[in-house]
Amino acid sequence: MSEDVIFSPLKWRNLEIKNRLFRSNISGRFDNEDGSLTQTRINWECQFARGGVGAIISSFVPVQMEGRIIAGYATIHRDDFIPLWQRLGEAVHRFDCKYILQLSHSGRQMDLPGVHNQHRRSLSATGHKESLHGFLCRAMSGHEIERTVEAFADGAWRAREAGLDGVELHAANGYLFTQFLSSAINDRRDRYGGSLANRARFLLEVIRAIRQRVGPDFHLQVKISAVDHNDILPWESKGNTLAESLQVCRWVQTAGADALHVSVGSLFPHPLNPPGDFSFDTIASTYDAMLSAGVDTFRNYLLFRYASLRWMFRWLWSRHQRGHVVEGVSLDEARAVREAVTIPVISTGGYQRASLVREAIGSGACDAVSSARALIANPDLPKQWQAGHDAPERPCTFCNKCLLNAPKNPLGCYELSRFDGDHERMIEALMAIYDTRPELRLPPVPPAQNP
Repeated sequence: MSEDVIFSPLKWRNLEIKNRLFRSNISGRFDNEDGSLTQTRINWECQFARGGVGAIISSFVPVQMEGRIIAGYATIHRDDFIPLWQRLGEAVHRFDCKYILQLSHSGRQMDLPGVHNQHRRSLSATGHKESLHGFLCRAMSGHEIERTVEAFADGAWRAREAGLDGVELHAANGYLFTQFLSSAINDRRDRYGGSLANRARFLLEVIRAIRQRVGPDFHLQVKISAVDHNDILPWESKGNTLAESLQVCRWVQTAGADALHVSVGSLFPHPLNPPGDFSFDTIASTYDAMLSAGVDTFRNYLLFRYASLRWMFRWLWSRHQRGHVVEGVSLDEARAVREAVTIPVISTGGYQRASLVREAIGSGACDAVSSARALIANPDLPKQWQAGHDAPERPCTFCNKCLLNAPKNPLGCYELSRFDGDHERMIEALMAIYDTRPELRLPPVPPAQNP
């Protein structure tokens, strides 16, 4: 295994990771309404650390309560939360796994507002509603932008004080940074709108503020959508091109980022993020949780609920997927980014075949890969690769039922075929992370590996 590029250490400027597989950002509603994290979240993260990933990128962690994407997700907006994050980091570190906190702000893409954000419009780069669900918003003032920049810097400082291994700015997939970066979304007429340099100003100010707050030695990476592909609705603009994003990546490196995490898409979910199937039966039973969140959600619910209408949504969704693979969907974009910068690049995109990962890293397209769904299906995927398997015995089917269940149900694998049709086995697997018996709270330290 010492010659296997997947299991060779990844040495960055401020961080060394034992292998090249990251658990990408994904999470369920495991936490408390006030933003404090729970033992359930610790259990959730530890299953991937125990399974052998080199690093975990947390789910989106808001730096302000008004920037929550989904209520019930842990935040980093208070100093008294530092010990909670420290406890999580220590649990993950017991498995020789790094933990990178993803700092986020929803902007207008606020799926489940929660009690703190009911009946008020989300802050965004624009005052125009989000295109898929119709989430309402208002354009941020200059003072609100300054306050948010400071909140990101404070969040990074708290992560460092908690002993975590770094932070990632979520500047992809339609959240607040994307809303500023994208030519299809940002319609501002001040110094944060118009030219690409102006649209990138907010992100670059945050990077510089973080560096000023925590210094040069704390790991900082940025997740970015290399191409917006914003025209899911045919009358929408396509948004940022690859060439524009490459320029942003160069600026991000100059501003002080240590690595880039490459994705695609101007909203979430997106036909290419995550690519795969779309289960109407699943979404019809869970989307009602979002009906009050946006002004177009009832329209969507009708398209999901009634078989006679589903063809319309399927056509809108699937036309973007034609010609694209599922596994490694944004690898070409990652390759272009890696050629444009000198800092390491992570490619995300459903990776679960070791041969593809070896080829991607060996060819120079990226330095590491990240997966979420494949690891939900098989948290021990790295160990299966180490045992010589190219793919897991029961691979992820990319049905996306895990994500479509997330607004309403526990996050986990809902593909019954992977449980031989046994519903009770599936429920037992979903419930495992909720077991908070004292003897399970601190997972045992893995045995030392023979040299």
